[in-house]
Parts: sequence; C-alpha cells; structure tokens
Amino acid sequence: MSEHQQASIAKFKSKEAIIGIVGLGYVGLPLMLRYSAVGFRVLGIDIDESKVVKLNAGQSYIEHIPADKITAARETGFSATSDFTRAAECDALILCVPTPLNKYREPDMSFVINTTNAIKPYLRVGQIISLESTTYPGTTEEELLPRLQEEGLVVGENIFLVYSPEREDPGNSNFETRTIPKIIGGHTPQCLEVGIALYEQAIDHLVRVSSTKAAEMTKLLENIHRAVNIGLVNEMKIVADRMGIDIFEVVDAAATKPFGFTAYYPGPGLGGHCIPIDPFYLTWKAREYGLHTRFIELAGEVNCAMPEYVMSKLIDALNDNGKALKGSKILVLGIAYKKNVDDMRESPSVEIMELISAKGGIVAYSDPHVPIFPKMREHHFELSSETLTAENLNSYDAVVLATDHGKFDYDLINKHSRLIIDSRGKYRTPAKHIIKA
Repeated sequence: MSEHQQASIAKFKSKEAIIGIVGLGYVGLPLMLRYSAVGFRVLGIDIDESKVVKLNAGQSYIEHIPADKITAARETGFSATSDFTRAAECDALILCVPTPLNKYREPDMSFVINTTNAIKPYLRVGQIISLESTTYPGTTEEELLPRLQEEGLVVGENIFLVYSPEREDPGNSNFETRTIPKIIGGHTPQCLEVGIALYEQAIDHLVRVSSTKAAEMTKLLENIHRAVNIGLVNEMKIVADRMGIDIFEVVDAAATKPFGFTAYYPGPGLGGHCIPIDPFYLTWKAREYGLHTRFIELAGEVNCAMPEYVMSKLIDALNDNGKALKGSKILVLGIAYKKNVDDMRESPSVEIMELISAKGGIVAYSDPHVPIFPKMREHHFELSSETLTAENLNSYDAVVLATDHGKFDYDLINKHSRLIIDSRGKYRTPAKHIIKA
C-alpha cells in the first residue's frame, strides 16, 4: 500500500476528510445529507447559484427532502458554493452531474467533461474522484482519467479514481441512500481500496466489481432491464385491450407466481432521468463495436409510442360522446414522471399535454407536487395546478389520469368527471365513463 493510499484511507476512516459533492440535485443532495449525518464535513459545489443560496439559507428545492434536514447539515458544517477553486479543500470529489441525451439520442457528456475540466486545476495529491452519473462503459477511463493526469498526477499512486453509479429512487420510502447497496469499480486495485474507504462510512453494503467499465455496465443493465420489461408490458397492454382483457388484472395474477416472474406495470410512457435515457448510452457505445442493441431500440420505440396511444384513447372516447378534441377542455392528472414526487424530467404527461394542445384541445393540469408548471428546457406551459373539486372536475370534457399520485381523491375524480382516460389502471371496476389507456 502506497503512502498516499494509506493516508487517504486513514482520513476517511477517522472522518477527518472533507467530502466534496459536485452537483446538488436528486442524487447529490441525499448523498450530502448522509455524509453530514455520519459526521463528515461536506462541501457542495454547484453551478446553479440559486441552489447554493437556498442551501446556505437552510432551504430545500426538492419536495421529499425537508428543509430541516438541510438546516441540520448546515449546523454540522455543510456549506454550498459555486466556486470551483474550493475543490482543492476536498479529500473526495463525488461527481453527481446530469448525463442527458441530445436530440439524436447521443450522449451529451458536456456536464461531465465541463465539471472535470472545472475541478482539474485544483486537483492535488491524495484526493479521490468518484463519478456517479450514469454513462456508457469507458467514460471514466476515456474522459476522466487523462484529464486527472494532465498536470503530472498519477492515478492509482497519488490520486485515485472510481466509478460508483447512483441508485436513488425518489419517493420510495422502503429504501434510502444508506440502505441501497452500492456498486464500486476502481481504475486500479489501489483506487478501489480508497473508494471502499470513502463509501463504507456512509453506505451499509458495498459491491466491488473488477473495473470502472464493469460498474458502468452494471448501472446500464439495471436500467435496460426495466426499460425492456416496461416496453414488453406496454405492448401486452395494447394486445390485451384489443382482446377485451384487463392487463392490470393479468399482471397481478402472474405476480402470484413465487419464482420466474417480476411484475412490471404499463403506463402512459417512460419518465425520469434514468429509464428513458440511460439504455441509449449503450446503444451509442455498441455502434463502436459494430453491434446493434435491438432490444433497447425496440423497447424505446414501444415506450415512446405510449403518449400517442393515450391520445388515441382520448380522441376515441370524446368521439363516442359526440365531441372533437379541438375545443374540448382536458385536465391532465399528474405531470411528475411518477407517483408522489415532484420530478418532471422526461415526464410523458408533458408530452400528452403538448399533443392535446397541438390538436386544439384546451389543456390544464392538476398535480399536488407541482403547484406551478416549471420552466423546462424543451417544454413550457403558463399554467398552475388546478384544485380538484366536484364543480371543477365536471367542467372538463375529459380528465386523463397520467400519474397516480397518492394525494388524489380518486372517489371524487370518479364521481364528478364526465370522462376518465385511465393510463395507470387505478379504476378496476368497469364503468361507461372510464376508458382504459
């Protein structure tokens, strides 16, 4: 064990190390809270000055993370900054930045590269850099490794590099940062040992893999598994509907098998930062090896077609009631990408809203987690959330149940809506005004 490796490991074990977290969103913020809770001093770095100001004032901008937790972290030494020169203070730099796709479904690595370039001048002997952003196999070696060594540092000897993918599941009360097992791969065995010392302080169970590439591929397989199975059940939904069968009843029945089957439920499309995006990182990288990832592309096709399928059900239902979509008032219930969160990233509900609007429908929404429609990169509506009352529900020609939040009063919605397009299987009892979608 080298002198630098030994010193780094000792610092993490004694909790004298300063943990730097770069990117304070849905991944970085829970990680910051966990390290603060176990006694580390944490420095949060983010380019968004508004986030920095809020955090330093003890405020939260993510619904499921209460402000009192931020305040508690502040009291134990947490601070946020947009000043990247302060990366030099940190013994660990954990990168939790976005990795979106561009319009051609190619990886946009600009956040990872720009962040690495921003911290590069302030890297020093003894530090460990960990990338948590989901990405294609080879990113850590191809993009981070050469940049870390540009100024003469040697990865594995006097600076350390690991890849450890995030596995956050916002809104899932059964798991938290501490209890979700964490995959970790090092560029060298020395890097891995320092990475273990960093993460074992905060996470209950670590899973070692042989390389950063194996860790990157593990994260992609997890998300591809979900994307493909959701694509399968979405396709089955269309087949079952044509045959007059309730797919939700079928999935529930199949799930009683105690082995060999995992229940996945259909919906109006895929949302969130992971499942609709991450599989295409492998699709892109596989082309370099002359390979085509047909399962991924087929699942993507099926899942991307779901908002249009919900639209077709809405149009047919209105037509059966003697109405055109053009000029009809439509209320979309739930615009976050999944139940009980405020995360709007890649939400299929927003695509449904745009499709309704493009065809001349008058669209509104109700979402207890999103009071005002946020400014988004590609979508914007000047709308705020509608309050659900008997009178208000009855004023719409149809309501589209897109995200099945627990806070919705489903009895009220059922009783007072003229027409319900149910894309989540919330209403199992057949009724003339309820259309499965």
